[in-house]
Amino acid sequence: MKRIVHLAVYNTLADWETGYATAHVRGEHYDIVTVAETTDPVTTMGGTRILPDITLDQLSPADSAMLILPGADLWDEGGNGAFAKKAAEFLAAGVPVAAICGAVPGLAREGLLDDRDHTSAFPGYVQVDGYNGADHYVEADAVTDGDLITAGPTEPVAFAREVLARLDVFPPHKLDAWFRLFKHSDASAIEVLMAP
Repeated sequence: MKRIVHLAVYNTLADWETGYATAHVRGEHYDIVTVAETTDPVTTMGGTRILPDITLDQLSPADSAMLILPGADLWDEGGNGAFAKKAAEFLAAGVPVAAICGAVPGLAREGLLDDRDHTSAFPGYVQVDGYNGADHYVEADAVTDGDLITAGPTEPVAFAREVLARLDVFPPHKLDAWFRLFKHSDASAIEVLMAP
């Protein structure tokens, strides 16, 4: 039976940030289920309309393998607090949360970065009310600290690599090849990916 990875969706969602992750998570072992605050369609930054599968109040960490939080203008405006609170529930239950771009300072507002290594677009981006995690900021493309994955907006491939690794989607040698192909256009990686 496939496990579920939940993808948060909300207006102004940054389309490019989670596509690599969700496209490769969905497969033999996982399905992607979208979750929003209501069942109303949401419109991404790129103008794509998404009809959410479930609402946030229906989402339980017990039913999920991971919660993925894309960036969106709404985070920068101080919105999406309900998603940050749900992320806190997930982390408290030992269920992974992956946040990219604006979702990272959203988690900072909730105090979820205070004791965990993390990264972001740049150090000043997470300097928001409620953030006390400057000592845990790491200058890197993407960072995994236990059940929390963070990345900046220009690193969707590195973000996906961390998500795929945490979910054991590929064995390590294939994940390395996947990253070399999509991050560095290394054609030699195709042979590794195609091998049984």
